[in-house]
Amino acid sequence: MNQQKLAQIAHLLQVAGETRAPCSPVREMIFGEAASMDPVAAAYTIQQINTDRRLAAGRRLIGRKIGLTSLAVQRQLGVDSPDFGMLFDDMAIGDGEEILMSRTLQPKAEAEIALVLGRDLLHDTHSFADIISATEYALPAIEIVGSRIDNWDIKLVDTIADNASSGLFVLGSRPVKLADIDLVGCAMTMERDGQIVSSGSGAACLGNPLNAAVWLANMMVKVGSPLRAGDVVMTGALGPMVVVNPGDRFCARIDGLGEVRAVFSN
Repeated sequence: MNQQKLAQIAHLLQVAGETRAPCSPVREMIFGEAASMDPVAAAYTIQQINTDRRLAAGRRLIGRKIGLTSLAVQRQLGVDSPDFGMLFDDMAIGDGEEILMSRTLQPKAEAEIALVLGRDLLHDTHSFADIISATEYALPAIEIVGSRIDNWDIKLVDTIADNASSGLFVLGSRPVKLADIDLVGCAMTMERDGQIVSSGSGAACLGNPLNAAVWLANMMVKVGSPLRAGDVVMTGALGPMVVVNPGDRFCARIDGLGEVRAVFSN
């Protein structure tokens, strides 16, 4: 694999994000360079190149997001596992804080359960018990996903290379212990300006958000970047994502976790 070519693809995505001018899908370029490398591995290499650039520019890595946790979306993209992306400090938004539309790119909103870790996850493989004991608390969250690929014309390697289509994320402000939540049965509703636009439950996230968290913990050890105490883990959508328009006001409510709000500028 030509590392220079992968760096060029990473640069295309970086420029698309900085200029807010989406680029064409990158999958053909990735497959064109992948004769000696698995295309998924190539896409994660591209993601890592831009991660390294962001860290070198002074951004701080504060967690990970899990994508493709919906079985329906997995079938649509022809995959059988989730993917992951990086969460940086400048992606975090306060509950109810106004979000400038200029900070987004083709934004869509989805409600999730976020876990905040109290200890490192360093085993080669992890169990539910490992995740439960390592989780300090959970929060309701809204992820504002964004694609640097024009018109969201994405396949698996496009979204992986594009940091799992990460944008911004909003966390609620009332921490809750896992013992006080039904992670599978908890109902979620998300309203836009008072009208319900998305609904679901914990079961929509790989059957249980802990399934997603176990997968992520194992994967991050495998790639040499294990989850650490203090990390935020966005476990995946509990219902359909919704297109964001200027001036929208979203409120997501999750049983046992309370609510979180995402407010967008006009």
